[in-house]
Amino acid sequence: MEEIIKEKPKRTILIVDDEKPIVDILVYNLQKEGYDTLEARDGEEAVRLALEKKPNLILLDIMLPKMDGLAVCKRIRHSLNVPILMLSAKDEEIDKILGLELGADDYVTKPFSVRELMARVKANLRKQDAATIKNTTEDSNKPVDDNTNKIEVGDLVLDLDKFEVKVRGEVIDLTLREFEVLKYLAKQPGQVITREILLEKVWGYEYYGDIRTVDVTVRRIREKIELDTSNPKILVTKRGVGYYISTNKER
Repeated sequence: MEEIIKEKPKRTILIVDDEKPIVDILVYNLQKEGYDTLEARDGEEAVRLALEKKPNLILLDIMLPKMDGLAVCKRIRHSLNVPILMLSAKDEEIDKILGLELGADDYVTKPFSVRELMARVKANLRKQDAATIKNTTEDSNKPVDDNTNKIEVGDLVLDLDKFEVKVRGEVIDLTLREFEVLKYLAKQPGQVITREILLEKVWGYEYYGDIRTVDVTVRRIREKIELDTSNPKILVTKRGVGYYISTNKER
């Protein structure tokens, strides 16, 4: 009897851009790397395809007909926790920041290096795969100590099995990237971590000095976990150095 080998299912990437030459380049290179692709030429089609097909990752341009990329990102993020990489022109700095604040995981500046874009796609998919594997391979028959896979620091509790965060006993809804940032910091409570280290360890690749992504992600996390974002007590800034998780409980 011949042994049946199950192939790993292909990951699907949704490309959202109204410029055909860019779509063609992305389709060619992504399919060359073994991915399936979907294409949307406007914002409304992007939302429909994302919710119907549930791709593994989305490459999302900001400037789109019918509905811009920022609105698309916001709509998709309400329903799916899929990596979203924004594509933006160099002079759209504000849009890039807004995209990250609305839940995008990353952005790539046009004109982009195909090699760099492929590296970012792979890095984001690796993070998503790691989260999926951890959630689906837990041995339910094995007794588990409730505290074994939890990190507790001050008012912050991270359940690493459920990918769940509680602050002052309340469950907080975070994206996978936001969870990973908190987890990395919480594993080293009180220790200041530089933005460059966070980029390397959490995002999985170097940004060639672009650290704005970390700052925006931290600001987004604070909006969800802090009582007063102007005076954070959990995720604290060490001016000129980086960030750390405070070991003190809020009073």
